[in-house]
Amino acid sequence: MPVAISTARLEARISTDLHSMLKRAAELQGRTMTDFVVSAVQDAAQRAIEQAEVIRLSLADQECFAQALLSPPQPAPALERAFARRNKLLRAE
Repeated sequence: MPVAISTARLEARISTDLHSMLKRAAELQGRTMTDFVVSAVQDAAQRAIEQAEVIRLSLADQECFAQALLSPPQPAPALERAFARRNKLLRAE
């Protein structure tokens, strides 16, 4: 039995020049204008999400990050005191 796909409608007012450009681009790719626009919008949305969620590091930053993981610095005295207080609180419960 086929699975029903829910859909939503999207409408936009665009200039006639942009409409002509989209229509030509769709024709060049042998697609409907709707298919072309949906695909382009989906690609743009995916790129926007990736840019917001993915952290990209330069090679130097990658090496610095890896080195920090492999050889972390000694904890500062304040951090050691905080951990000691935390452990004491956890044991008290």
